[in-house]
Amino acid sequence: MEYVKSKIRDVYDFPKAGVIFRDLTTMFKDPRAMHIVGWDLAQLYRAKGVTKVVGIESRGFIGGSILAYEIGAGFVPARKPGKLPADTVSAKFEKEYGFDEIEIHRDAITPDDVVVIHDDLLATGGTMAACYELVKKMNPRKVYINFIVELSALNGRENLPADAEVTSLIVY
Repeated sequence: MEYVKSKIRDVYDFPKAGVIFRDLTTMFKDPRAMHIVGWDLAQLYRAKGVTKVVGIESRGFIGGSILAYEIGAGFVPARKPGKLPADTVSAKFEKEYGFDEIEIHRDAITPDDVVVIHDDLLATGGTMAACYELVKKMNPRKVYINFIVELSALNGRENLPADAEVTSLIVY
């Protein structure tokens, strides 16, 4: 993981003064880093019977798609309102810089599914907590939560449900 971590760019004072933004786009463009991330994500879930991976818009689509492909699961996009074409369910939540909403198709998850919800980065946890509650309302057998990077100083895990199994590949 040290190689992958070395490919993540630190952007100082973005989006505001005093913030160090962990930019994963520099890691995503590196073939070796992406291969390592894909392999390590798959190793976490290969033996858990996962049938669906929910990727959170937009960077969660990248790692989530790779994970789904690697373990032979389906991919479900969790998107901002108005982006999905069929009947959806949604959840509103508070983010670091305001409020937002997330949607998935109403028929995306069934009671037979074992689900991993994936996003690239855990900051305060608001988006993931909302997506987790949305998926749980669809009554799957099990739901896991996964991130490539976790910013531990922001205590995002504290905002995630206590019953969720949460994994992160890299913790700052």
